[in-house]
Amino acid sequence: MAKVKSKYVCQECGYETAGYLGKCPECGSWGSFVEEFDTKNINIKIPASEFLNNEKPILINDINIDETVRLSTNIEEFDRVLGGGLVQGSLILLAGDPGIGKSTLILQTSGELCKQNKKVLYVSAEESASQLKLRAERLNVKSNNLYIYPQTNLEQIRLQINELKPEILIVDSIQSIYTNNISSSAGSVGQVRECCNYLMQIAKTENITIIVIGHVTKDGNIAGPKVLEHIVDGVIQFEGDKYKSYRLLRSVKNRFGTTSEVGMFDMRSNGLIEIKNPSEIFLNENHIATPGSVIIVTNEGTRPLLLEIQALVGVTPYPSPRRITNGVDTSRVLQILAVLEKRIGLNLSKHDVYVNVIGGIEISEPAADLGIATAIATCLNDVTADIKTVLIGEIGLSGEIRPVNNLEKRIYEAQKLGFKRAIVPYSNNLSENFDNIEVIKVKKIIDAITKAISE
Repeated sequence: MAKVKSKYVCQECGYETAGYLGKCPECGSWGSFVEEFDTKNINIKIPASEFLNNEKPILINDINIDETVRLSTNIEEFDRVLGGGLVQGSLILLAGDPGIGKSTLILQTSGELCKQNKKVLYVSAEESASQLKLRAERLNVKSNNLYIYPQTNLEQIRLQINELKPEILIVDSIQSIYTNNISSSAGSVGQVRECCNYLMQIAKTENITIIVIGHVTKDGNIAGPKVLEHIVDGVIQFEGDKYKSYRLLRSVKNRFGTTSEVGMFDMRSNGLIEIKNPSEIFLNENHIATPGSVIIVTNEGTRPLLLEIQALVGVTPYPSPRRITNGVDTSRVLQILAVLEKRIGLNLSKHDVYVNVIGGIEISEPAADLGIATAIATCLNDVTADIKTVLIGEIGLSGEIRPVNNLEKRIYEAQKLGFKRAIVPYSNNLSENFDNIEVIKVKKIIDAITKAISE
């Protein structure tokens, strides 16, 4: 009989121990240990000779790279995040919240790849073939090169890879498949690690591009061991509020490109639609001069994006005023309120403050500080900011306006959309002159607010 041993593995970090522990000594999580069994049965092991590589070391100068190394997905926003397209023999992890549209994006991508006469094997570990067919009909995905394989066993998947020899492999999802090498259930730390290692070996030895879909935890982290993110060549995060239609595709890790690019989509009934010019969508077409409403230029990756920020300030009936934000960091808003009170003299201790970003977009960069401060100040004093003015700048604790990056790109974007003035930090050096937009440089926050108020 095979010798069976058990161990307890933390499902958060992968820490192993011989006995059960209530608290993990590695990551500090409670109740995360699950018993797993190691079965010493060589009959179910994957033969080591399968991945033996007899190639010899090559001089880097002797390695030739042709133009076919990258494969375009025909989805520009996806290619932007990938760095120009899928790299042959790479392993990409796509993660996101449930219902955000991961499977929709990958199925649309599979359809576009099949249009280029690429053979795609779609392994569905969570849906049946008929369920995927219904989604494909809704997305208008039809191809003779797209193979659907509902399977959860990795060894069976390997047999189909050997038989079909696909150029693209999709695994939906990595937490739902298992290998016979480990007796624990699918989704455990050991199973996810082993399956991902096995898929990486397939990608490198067979030169197959593999995209795996991953789940996330309630904290927003990718489920499974942290080593999962180290194994893969790229980690793509799909973000957005599932109750709103806009989606953001971010590159968290990319061995073949930059991690600063962001792709934007609109989720509709017929699938994900690319947003080529997001500024026109997020700006309110009926925007009128209103106290507490300003336009800022933020950066999503290297792409400038114009957004409307609204603030509402009112006298509070409670002893402690409320500070509620949507789309911006609450602690950042509290810091801006402290600067407004100390450096300008605005009394906000008896007022509720609400700050909202139109469109459901999350802003994390400090270049939005000046717009937030101006929106709060104009609403408190019941005055309006100029409707054709954009505000760009970070606010320091002493009330100074600090420089931001990619300022020229931001001004060009505002000029393209018809804005006439841009209030920017004085310390930013501009190498070009702008003809159709007035650039106003300011040093202090009080100067910026004064210039922004329409006459």
